[in-house]
Amino acid sequence: MHNEIVGLLNNRIKGVEATFNKAEVGDSSISVNPAFIVDVCKLLKESGTHEFNVLQVITGCDYPEYLELSYIIASFINNTELILKVKLQKQGDSLPKIASVSDVWKAANWLERECYDMVGVEFTGHPDCRRILCPDGFVGYPLRKDFKSEESYNGMVINPASKMK
Repeated sequence: MHNEIVGLLNNRIKGVEATFNKAEVGDSSISVNPAFIVDVCKLLKESGTHEFNVLQVITGCDYPEYLELSYIIASFINNTELILKVKLQKQGDSLPKIASVSDVWKAANWLERECYDMVGVEFTGHPDCRRILCPDGFVGYPLRKDFKSEESYNGMVINPASKMK
């Protein structure tokens, strides 16, 4: 299935650079150029062959030079699942950006907000990209490797020494 999808993407979307990532352990995936994420998702949802009608997860992983987003999509019609991956280069203090897929799947609205809140990725074109898990005014992105929690928050001591024994 993966090779067939890579061929479909590369034939229909010029510049997508889709590649098959065969996993020795775990699930295989397909990597695509992040500039084409919306086109890729629309094609996979609307193609009469695959019909990936459900977005299950958007998650991110922090690597030294880049952030990798994984989109887990499924076809309940064909009983198949696919992991799409994109790499976003870190840009100093600026958040990496990628287009929102909330117009393709409504579930992306909440999943992109969670990814923004935890990993620090800006989804351009998102209707309401704001924190969803952390409170307003929270500093940083907890799933980033460089995240350091503050010593206190709203007058409460975080990780007090008396509790860390």
